[in-house]
Formats: sequence, structure tokens, C-alpha cells
Amino acid sequence: MLTELRIRNFAIIESVTLPLAAGFNVLSGETGAGKSIIVGALGLLLGERGSADLVRTGADRASVEGVFDIADRPELAAVLDERGIEVDEQVVVLKRELVGSGSGRARAWINGTTVTTGVLAEAGRLLVNLHGQHEAQTLLDAESQRRILDAFGGATEAALAVRAAHGALAEVRRERSELERRRTEAERRADWLRHVVREIEDARLVDGEDVRLEDEARRLEHAEELRTLAGGVAGALEGDEEAVLTRLGGVQRSLASILRIDSSLARLQELYDTGYYALEELARALEDYERSVDLDPARLDEVRARRDLLFKLTKKHGGSVAEVLETGRRARAELDLVDSAGLDLRQLERREAEARSRLEDAARALSALRAAAAERLSRAVGEVLPDLGMPDGRLSVILSACAEIGATGAEDVEFRVALNVGHEARPLARVASGGELSRVMLALKTILARLDGVPTVVFDEVDAGIGGRVGLQVGETMRRVAAHHQVFAITHLPQIAARAHHHIVVAKGARGGVTTADITVLDGEERVAEVARMLGGDPESLVSREHARELLETAAVPEPARRAARRSGKR
Repeated sequence: MLTELRIRNFAIIESVTLPLAAGFNVLSGETGAGKSIIVGALGLLLGERGSADLVRTGADRASVEGVFDIADRPELAAVLDERGIEVDEQVVVLKRELVGSGSGRARAWINGTTVTTGVLAEAGRLLVNLHGQHEAQTLLDAESQRRILDAFGGATEAALAVRAAHGALAEVRRERSELERRRTEAERRADWLRHVVREIEDARLVDGEDVRLEDEARRLEHAEELRTLAGGVAGALEGDEEAVLTRLGGVQRSLASILRIDSSLARLQELYDTGYYALEELARALEDYERSVDLDPARLDEVRARRDLLFKLTKKHGGSVAEVLETGRRARAELDLVDSAGLDLRQLERREAEARSRLEDAARALSALRAAAAERLSRAVGEVLPDLGMPDGRLSVILSACAEIGATGAEDVEFRVALNVGHEARPLARVASGGELSRVMLALKTILARLDGVPTVVFDEVDAGIGGRVGLQVGETMRRVAAHHQVFAITHLPQIAARAHHHIVVAKGARGGVTTADITVLDGEERVAEVARMLGGDPESLVSREHARELLETAAVPEPARRAARRSGKR
């Protein structure tokens, strides 16, 4: 649960620490005191967009920090750990900071580790469900209605299975469509492809052949010059008396004389021998090369003709022999497709039939869960609506069969309501006002409370447009939700505020000539005075205070006892 909300330099707030408790928390205050600002700060902490104008006048940055105790929710610690967020001592601290000076740049942390706003928002969704009049509008969305029904009916996993099966079927259909397209294209291009394959295969190309032909052509074109040069170098090395190796004989004799006098220079003989034998080997290699160079005009003509063929093929089918060979392989594969596609298509048709069967099975299982859940949810909401001031209200969950099974199943889900006697159920968007819509959402929250794993639920003025007896009933409903969640409600109704376990008031003030907002945790007579103010009377008036005290005392009585008292009073 959220144990503490710290706000610094946010809008008109200079510094506020909001202590929250388990159970039902309520925040009240006069219009303009800063209740909506506190909700805005909480929204920023949960990943909503921020801007530089939210930074308090005179400050360079604003920050919001929330401390969450998840000791009783070990599964949340495991989920956060999977996302790389370490949880120490079962405490999670979210922090968001906005920089002013027109940039509006924001930074975020979880347990002191810098994270992206997206990661912060993901963690926030696990910890807090922020529900206001705007969020009630999501009830009008078919996707939200379907998600609510699936959550209530324990069909979320079945819905995921349908989505996966639909995705698998769509993938097989995509493969089949792509294969049919490629076969049609291959059939259209078949004559050209046969020409390409024949032309490339008849050439009997060898990878790297173009490079080897270039080398051979260069040798053949310069054969005479190569032989002359090789013979000249070989002759210079050995042959007549002026040759290098012959003259080296004199060097050997002088070196031998040196070694007879100074035997420590034996290494000089090794160096001489190495050089002499290397030159001798070079001379023999040049002689062999000279004999190997052929003056072969016929072979030169063959090489030139082959080079011309390769040039034409590379110009038509690729920049190198390797690319021409690859073009031939692709053309052959495309031609083979004309013959093999029939077999492949039959295999894909079998796979498609199997995938369609799996989708139909998954959709039937989901439809069965939804049908059972639709009846139970309609009945459950119908039992709660009278407690929220709609005694004749009833909710109908309508399942309409789709023409084809989709990613969301075989049916559309629609919530319809009838809020008055004699009226048929109609879509929520065409029937409910803002206040009625909020109460329908509250009824659903009450029913789904045991299923929802989010520990903290925030209600932002969902009591708009109601009052009196209905306000008491809405307060009772929020208190029931608080048996399974921490509830934090921002309200202007004394009937709701009186039902809270923990009451906080926000008041507008001034500090240093700048408007600010301050909070106070109320207890005893302070709380009596605030409820009296909310009742619209003079908080100092004995009558207003007595009325407020009565509201608070009534709220302290367990609900079953209050109901029993009301029944006995009627008798």
C-alpha cells in the first residue's frame, strides 16, 4: 500500500508529506485548496506526462515521491524483480522529478535506480489504480468491457490463448498467401527464368574464375617480355664469369681466410651460406619459370573469348561471377517453385486447417467462460447498484456473435444498463450520466476488488453529481472495497468523508508571498469540524457539529448492525 506521498515545489505546493494508512483514506478541502493538484502529482508519479509549468514559482525543479509497503504482496516484489527492480525490505520507492526553465525535462527513479518513464509507469500500474471521472469513460470502450468480463470470469488466460491461436492462424495464412503470390509471379516469369537458368548453366561458371582468367590473360599477353626478363635475371645470377654466383666464389675464399685466423666468426659463414643458397635457388626458379611461360596465341584467344562471355554475363546478371551464380540459383529455385508449390500449398492448407481447429476450440472454451461470467456479473452488479442510489438499476452483459473468430474471440462484449423501471437496457454511452457512470464503475470495482492484484485504489471525485442518501451508500461501498485494498478517495461529500478510516484535509495558505497548500491529518473534534464544514453549515455551530458527529458515529457502527437497526426501525 501507499504509506507516504511526498510532494515538493509542485504547482502551488511548496512541501507536503501526505501520510496514508491501511483501509479507507479520504482527502477533503475547500474548492481550490489543492485536492486536484495532489491527484495530479500522484498521476505524474505514475508516469503521466509533465510540463515545466507544473514547477512552483521560484523553484527550479519539482519532485513527487511515493513510498509503498508491499510486505503483504510478495507477488509484486517478484514481478518487480523480473523487471530488474530490486526490492529491499518489502519497500518500493517511486520518484519523479520535473526540471523547470521551460525544458520540462523529467527524470525517474525506483528504489534509487534511474529508470525510464515507461518503466516507472509499468511499476506504478502494479501498485496503484487511479480512477476518476475520466477513467469511468473507459467503461464506454468495448475493449475495456471485454477485459472486465474476462477478469471477472477468470477468462484472461483463455483470452490470451485465443489471441495466440488467432496469431498462429494468421501467420499460416500469410505464408500461404505469400507462396501463392510467388508461384503466380514465377509462372508469369517462367520463360525468362528458363532463359536465365539455361544461359548461366551452359556457361559452366566456376566461382573466382574471372580473377583467374585475368591473371592468365595478363601472363599470355606479356609472355615474351616475361621470358626475356626471367632469362636475364637467371643469367645475371649464374653462367659466365661476371655472374653473381661465380663472383661470390672469391668472397668465399676471403671469408675462409678470415675464419682460419678468427674462428669466433663462424656465424659469418652461416650467413654467407644462407645467402648463396638462396640466390642459387632463385636462379633455378627463374630458369624453370622461363621454360614454363608459353607463347600460346591460341590459348590467349580462348581466354579472351571466355573473359568476354563472363563480362556479358556479369553485366546482365551481377557484378561478379559469384553474383551471376547466385542469380542462377535464385532463378532455378523460382522455377522449381512452379513445380513444388502445389505440394507446399497442400501442406500449408493442412496446417491452416489444424490452426483453425485449434482457434475454434480455444474460442469455444472462452465463449463458455464468458457466457457464464456474463450472467454472474449482471446479477452481481444488479445487487450492488441499489446500494449506490440506483434501486431499479440493472446491468446486462450482451454477447454478440462475430461473423468470424477474431483475436479477441468469437463474440463482441457490450455492457447495457437500465437505470429506471420500465426502461429496456441500452448501451452505457446512451444511458448513463457522468455520475451514474462513475457509480456503475464503482459497482464493478466493488465486485472485482477481490480479483484485482493492485494494492491501492484511488478514487478522484467519483461522487460528482450525487449527494444525500446516495452519498452515504457510495461511502459504504468504498469502505467495503477497503476491506481488500487500500482506498484513497478525494471527495467533497461529508457522507463519504465520514465513512473513512483516515481523514486528511488540504487547505490553501501563503508562504513568502506565494500561495501554497498544506495538509493536516484530522482526528477528534478537528474531524467533526471538517465534516460540519462539508455539510455546508457553520463548523462552529452546535447544530452542524451534532450532525457531523452523528455521521461519524454512524459510520463507526459495523454495517450489518446498521442494517439491522434500520430494519427494526421500519417495524
